Amino acid sequence: MTNDFQKSGDFRLKGWHVLAAFIAFFGVIIAVNLTMATLASKSWTGLIVKNSYVASQQYNEKLEAAEAQRKLGWSSKILYKDNHLVIVMQDKAGSVLELDEITVKIGRPAFEQKDQMLNMLALGAGSYVNEIPLKDGEWAIEVYGKKGDSTYRRDARILVNGNKASVLE
Repeated sequence: MTNDFQKSGDFRLKGWHVLAAFIAFFGVIIAVNLTMATLASKSWTGLIVKNSYVASQQYNEKLEAAEAQRKLGWSSKILYKDNHLVIVMQDKAGSVLELDEITVKIGRPAFEQKDQMLNMLALGAGSYVNEIPLKDGEWAIEVYGKKGDSTYRRDARILVNGNKASVLE
């Protein structure tokens, strides 16, 4: 019994058919890998926990602190211009909030080796400033404040372009 397809002689598998199939197969694999790697590098938050077990043990405490902060209603504005980082604090009513202390941790999102801690200087009217030259690109900022027994924390990203920045929420 012979195959009608073979009898007709219309198709013969040649070397270039095999090469085309080989290139198409691996081309798809490489394209998918490059796409996934690009998406992963653009979407990674840079969140790093040195010890996941210890972090899990502190989870409930962090939830309680976040709830206490939400009840206080404190908020902050982050500004960056002319190599100066400015934090403006407000209370729940939108009035000026003077903190006892405020520090800022700033660094690249996925590179903690060069993170810096800044002690912010009070300007009055709930404004705090420190000079720090930042190169263009995305920066991760953690604002830590304290007034009496109450604490404040905010994590944000800023995108620096020239000597101005916009806050990414």
